[in-house]
Amino acid sequence: MAKSDYYDILGVSRDAKDYEIKKAYKRLAMKFHPDRNPGNAEAEAKFKEIKEAYEVLNDAQKRAAYDQYGHVAFEQGGMGSGTSGTDFSDIFGDVFGDIFGGGRRQRASKGADLRYNIELSLEEVVRGVNREIRVPTLAECAFCNGSGAKPGTSAVTCQTCHGKGQVQVRQGFFAVQQTCTNCHGQGKIIKHLCYQCHGHGRVEKYKTLSVKIPPGVDTGDRIRLSGEGEVGGHGSLAGDLYIQVQVRKHPIFERKDNDLYCEVPINFAMAALGGEIEVPTLDGRVKLKVPSETQTGRLFRMRGKGVKSVRGGNPGDLLCQAVVETPVKLNERQKQLLRELAESFGGPSGAQNSPRSKSFFDGVKKFFDDLTR
Repeated sequence: MAKSDYYDILGVSRDAKDYEIKKAYKRLAMKFHPDRNPGNAEAEAKFKEIKEAYEVLNDAQKRAAYDQYGHVAFEQGGMGSGTSGTDFSDIFGDVFGDIFGGGRRQRASKGADLRYNIELSLEEVVRGVNREIRVPTLAECAFCNGSGAKPGTSAVTCQTCHGKGQVQVRQGFFAVQQTCTNCHGQGKIIKHLCYQCHGHGRVEKYKTLSVKIPPGVDTGDRIRLSGEGEVGGHGSLAGDLYIQVQVRKHPIFERKDNDLYCEVPINFAMAALGGEIEVPTLDGRVKLKVPSETQTGRLFRMRGKGVKSVRGGNPGDLLCQAVVETPVKLNERQKQLLRELAESFGGPSGAQNSPRSKSFFDGVKKFFDDLTR
């Protein structure tokens, strides 16, 4: 079956500019890429066809041969198939760089990202705080201003690649572009190295930064400081610094999402008779009314006394869990009063004063009665 015209495949005219061809390829490749069409054999075949057309029309020499001879120029070892002589990773990085983090040239020209772990108290993350941190990094050499060349000198254009950083190797009609081995892709050569950075353009140093921690962050959150990572080689872009947040365990409060939890101990008399108790919050103390006959585990919700999310919205709540505390270190008078109180209940299973105890002991009795039947 005859092959389709490469220009028709990409949907461009025969006099289309290079940027028009690249734009058309990007649009079609995004649409038919196998990762976006899993299990679709037709889309996969279409993607291969699009890629083959682009690899010919994007190369000036191949495009000229195709315009003159058509598909015959690439048959039987003419100039190779569409995939020959082209580094697909470069094309893939160019088209899908916004998804997978950029092409190889972009990664190579940018300094490394850095990570800094910061530990904060619960009070700090609730209110927000400015913290000063000291970060080890690679910074631009002050002596050569990042050029890598000895002060008073400068890098010279590489005579092998003429400043392009790449050289073209030809084998008949076949052409491959490779990184220049003389300048290692830089396009320039430093003859007189800076004695401070030895030609790297960067030196190891610590830098001090003031970091603004917004209210509401939590363990696992990251704060990105653009351009505060390592400086790239020979004056290229710096990477980013990521501040990794870790919140210390609090002695009173436990955080769950934007709510705070704490246990409030209540003495025996208050649990039975009711009363009022002061409970802590992150911005002071508040009065909590304890109703009579409060049991251990009862939750009291104080709305808006929790943490405000870093993403905005209303603050969470403070939930106080009552814990009835058994009295200790009783004197003889106190013990006697408790004995009298217990007798007034009619024993440990008194129905009126201890309904849960009565239910428990009734269940135990039934269990053993069933066993003896």
